[in-house]
Amino acid sequence: MGDPLFWHRLQFGFTISFHYLFPQLTMGLAFIIVLLKALGLKTGEARYNDAARFWIRIFGINFAIGVVTGVPMEFQFGTNWAAFSRFSGGVIGQTLAMEGLFAFFLESSFLGLLIWGEKRLSPRGHFGAALALWVGSWLSGYFIIATNAFMQHPVGYGYAPDGTLQLTHFWTFLLNPWALAQYAHNMVATVVTGAFVVAAVGAFWTLKGLYPEQARLNLKTGTLLGLIFSIILAFPTGDIAGKMVAKHQPVSLAAMEGRFESGTHAELVVIGQPNVDKGRIDNPVRLPSVLSFLAYGSFSANVKGLNEFPRDQWPQNVEFLYYAYHIMVGLGTLLILVMGLAAFLNWRGKLYQSRGMLWVLMLAFPFPYIATTAGWAVAEFGRQPWLIYGLFRTTQGGSPTVHPGQTVFTTLGFAGIFVVLAILFLFLLGREISHGPQFHDTQA
Repeated sequence: MGDPLFWHRLQFGFTISFHYLFPQLTMGLAFIIVLLKALGLKTGEARYNDAARFWIRIFGINFAIGVVTGVPMEFQFGTNWAAFSRFSGGVIGQTLAMEGLFAFFLESSFLGLLIWGEKRLSPRGHFGAALALWVGSWLSGYFIIATNAFMQHPVGYGYAPDGTLQLTHFWTFLLNPWALAQYAHNMVATVVTGAFVVAAVGAFWTLKGLYPEQARLNLKTGTLLGLIFSIILAFPTGDIAGKMVAKHQPVSLAAMEGRFESGTHAELVVIGQPNVDKGRIDNPVRLPSVLSFLAYGSFSANVKGLNEFPRDQWPQNVEFLYYAYHIMVGLGTLLILVMGLAAFLNWRGKLYQSRGMLWVLMLAFPFPYIATTAGWAVAEFGRQPWLIYGLFRTTQGGSPTVHPGQTVFTTLGFAGIFVVLAILFLFLLGREISHGPQFHDTQA
């Protein structure tokens, strides 16, 4: 079976990649639902509440599948990564517990009020439930990201007598500057995902000639939010996150850009293939001095290359990291272009008649999912060979008593379960989209 660590990493990477397809939509929809409920409360127009009601149902389905797919990861901290959990549990256990006790229960409780309590609550009460759901889902996201940020840039910790980590400065740990930058970038990305899904449903209804008023509202909402948040995703949040990597993980930046030699006026590689054996980029298309500016704010700044670092500190798969990073950036640019064109056509009143653009919007909804998956791959592969950057290597974190065959067996089991869940999710989602929004007076 080979190296057990490989199978531990493969299983965790597989389960978390599949799981995150669902939270990113729930967090994005939570914001959009609050916006729709606020507009309905302010204007008194039923169409906003009808739209919110539809997306609350989609949120509920997505949330339920997300909970189920997230359970295996909790067990893997003990079964696959026992040494890591023993070493770092005194620190990261704080935020993982807070995520479960505070955010998750807040989110799930108010989701029930949103789905079943609309006729029992006043309009302001129902809006308050939507607001609490948004706070709970985004708070949940912060605690998870604060945990990951500690692994990227450890702060606020000390050592216990047995050599394990312990928390010494709670607020330093919780308000880790890496966490703040990563959180802003990630949460903006969730709104982009939500906006693309909303626009895709609006485009589908328009092409099918269904629910014209709701279709127009979804298109308008999705394209406007998609454009605004796609731009914010690139700047300032993406820029801040990139500068954080340049400052604290320069070897990761070098691998992401396929940069082997250090120097000033560093070029940005737009297209090219990394050749690690020969230490170069093949067939490159470069932008002079742009990388220096993006990384350090100066066109003449020195950007270190991989050859300046010991080989055992390099990310373990430079090629994968390079391509994942460029997929993320390329798709991020494409998201802006798609939503920019759609928003322009909507402003001109031509979007609803432009079947070509409607088809693009309907088929483009996977792009944010691919971009966010690539983005998380960049963050995790860029941190290698460390589980906790500079403190604890990945090779130290596995569970020595778990045989590779056991991990392969459970991975196949998870894959089978996930296939069933994916089919169930698509069936329920398709059924809700075909049924469309519910039109009724919530005051009756």
